[in-house]
Amino acid sequence: MAKKIINIIGLPYDEKSSFMRGPAQAPDKIREIFHDGSANYFAENGVDIKNDIKFVDKGNLTIKSYHDIKTAISKHLTANEKFIFLGGDHSVSYPIIDALKDIHPSFDILHIDAHADLYDDFEGDKFSHACPFARIMELGIVNRLVQVGIRTLTKHLREQAEKFNVEIIEMRHISRMNDLKFSDKLYISIDLDGFDPAFAPGVSHHEPGGLTPREVIDFIHKLDCEIIGADIVELNPPRDQSNITAALAAKLLRELCGIL
Repeated sequence: MAKKIINIIGLPYDEKSSFMRGPAQAPDKIREIFHDGSANYFAENGVDIKNDIKFVDKGNLTIKSYHDIKTAISKHLTANEKFIFLGGDHSVSYPIIDALKDIHPSFDILHIDAHADLYDDFEGDKFSHACPFARIMELGIVNRLVQVGIRTLTKHLREQAEKFNVEIIEMRHISRMNDLKFSDKLYISIDLDGFDPAFAPGVSHHEPGGLTPREVIDFIHKLDCEIIGADIVELNPPRDQSNITAALAAKLLRELCGIL
């Protein structure tokens, strides 16, 4: 049997960050920790990333402007391969989804984050990292957008969620995550600030009261559907302490490879 191909693509881009720069440095930092020998290449479900799959790192995209990202991604996409994208700020999720729709006409999204990222515009920018899921829902190809870990909802964001029929499991209701099920194709977007800052200090926006790594890892291991791809975004290496958050990102990369 041919090995499944899982491609890694880095998106070193943070020009849509609203508070501080730094996530452009994240793809290389995640790779550094992933390969530094502090952990092996086995996912928790037993998948040996070195031998059981074909792990292809396509390197970082050269990004001259935000609106070039979709085209750069599309050059790499094929329908029978899986892709994990390393951001970058969360604005990159919109061009990723815009590119994926050309090979997957419809799918669901699981979005893990402290923030809903549904602003119609933020500080005058409709493509801010606070806006990608508004732009994504406007594409009309997402069946379900399910957001988990949210704990910063404004009145406008609640209105946007209602407008786009977004399912939100706020952090204060996190026990409801255990009842979540997906049956259609699924894309997973993980913003590292969805985790409590105790576990992920290396992000631009510290929002206490968040998820634990164990909660998220256990949940993604229980998913019983076809996962077409994922992104890990918003690591800010200059804010990280002892590479704690980078280690979490590398762990998530390993587990996503295992379930893909």
